Amino acid sequence: MKILIADDHSVVRQGYASLLHAKFSPCDIIEADSGEGACALYASERPDLAILDIGLPGISGIEAAQRILQGDPEARILFFSMYDESQVVKQALAAGGLGYITKSGPPKTLVEAVAKVARGEPFIEYDLVMRVGLNQAGSVDERLKSLTQKEFEVFVMLARGEGPEEIGQSLDIGSKTVSNYVASIKSKLQVSSIGRLVHLAIDAGVIQVWSDRPREDSSR
Repeated sequence: MKILIADDHSVVRQGYASLLHAKFSPCDIIEADSGEGACALYASERPDLAILDIGLPGISGIEAAQRILQGDPEARILFFSMYDESQVVKQALAAGGLGYITKSGPPKTLVEAVAKVARGEPFIEYDLVMRVGLNQAGSVDERLKSLTQKEFEVFVMLARGEGPEEIGQSLDIGSKTVSNYVASIKSKLQVSSIGRLVHLAIDAGVIQVWSDRPREDSSR
């Protein structure tokens, strides 16, 4: 896998590179220290994944993502930033980012995000999804806060119409485990059917936030 990392701090880039080399082998890391540099390297190297900071010198990571996607609509972009404000996250997703995580999260979050986004699957840090989705809805449903991150992922997949088999394959878990998650989700959310679960997801604005991506086909 070839990964482009764009961050204006060399020490930070080296840290990311070391972690990714350890977790994904073989792995070719290319580095950029500006938005313009990220665009140029993406065009010449065509990496499988681009990890972009937002506060880059020159053009921002968001504008860099837009330029990259203009040249390659199938580009897979993960934003990795210090910004956790809802508006910034929504702007990044609207620009075409397939994932968004914060630098304050644990290393395992970056590893999971890279793995999923590289496969063309969306990944947004749990706390960000909750904040952006619920703020967008204008109200906070305390029941959603009771879900663990894995339960929340299953909840979103169910709400988007994915079946137990699809969910199991996507999350690499067995059908029994999926069934256990579904039962727990229904209990915590106090819903008796998938239909009511879908309505809850729509009311909270979660489905739109999680899957906000300007293309339909995630295959490559």
